[in-house]
Amino acid sequence: MTQALQKKLQKGGLVDASKANWTELTEPAQALELTTFVVDCDRARSRSAILRAVVKAVDFPEFFGGDLDAFYDCLCDTIRDQKTGVLMCFDNLHSGDPALADDAAAIIAVCEDAADFARNNEKIFAFVVEHAGKHPDPEPGLAPTPYSGSRDDI
Repeated sequence: MTQALQKKLQKGGLVDASKANWTELTEPAQALELTTFVVDCDRARSRSAILRAVVKAVDFPEFFGGDLDAFYDCLCDTIRDQKTGVLMCFDNLHSGDPALADDAAAIIAVCEDAADFARNNEKIFAFVVEHAGKHPDPEPGLAPTPYSGSRDDI
């Protein structure tokens, strides 16, 4: 199984999360000397929140603009800076949420473009998206948990 996962990672691009979740990919990624970043998207309710989760996971520079062009540029720089490449795992991306469906697709498209960049530069960029469906509806009279994770900030 590990060799099959290594082949999927070497190919780059989107790795089907229905066949392997990101935790199963960490060992094959280590064998390929890929740097692994886990992006916790569980509380993200907008494109900017997803990109903030990426910034937090990858430690992008402070000047990161937060738009998709800046995301692509920083992602390519990160790929180039690694020994062999990157495995990025979008954990609990609520792509089934109507507010995130288009943005999730746009972010995945940017990741596919970055995978092409990696291939053209003899690197690997593979990514996994664990889709979490729609965010649960908030309880009546209680605001949803903000991205910061604390209701005390409300």
